[in-house]
Amino acid sequence: MSIVDNRKAFHDYFIEERFEAGIVLEGWEVKSIRAGHVQLKEAYVIARNGEVFLFGSHISPLSTASTHITPDPVRTRKLLLKGEEIKKLKAKVDRSGYTMVPLNLHFQRGRVKCEIGLAKGKKQHDKRDTEKQRDTQREIQAAMKQNRR
Repeated sequence: MSIVDNRKAFHDYFIEERFEAGIVLEGWEVKSIRAGHVQLKEAYVIARNGEVFLFGSHISPLSTASTHITPDPVRTRKLLLKGEEIKKLKAKVDRSGYTMVPLNLHFQRGRVKCEIGLAKGKKQHDKRDTEKQRDTQREIQAAMKQNRR
């Protein structure tokens, strides 16, 4: 069950590979995510010292959040991956010029998971080609729908 998708990532990058990671969250963050108060638009992923972190994701605190803590909506969150996966990601980013971007947040067996994509940046002409293909597909679907009637 998807919570939020990072549409900007699909617009700006070619997604080559996908990985699923757990996220280290605080209690108020889980409640906010369940309420849908999360944004991945400006988020990115970095690997440092054998660990992977999610930067720039914004989780808005609920008004009913606890009074004894001060919530930080854009704090750095640790992502949980296996050691082999972290090494593979780091090697591809360092050698091949890939970027790691968060693609979506979703629930899996009651836990919040983050899907990470190994991505290559699109050039401006690639973005225009993608838009043209999308428009063509939309026109084809509309024409097929019109013919059925």
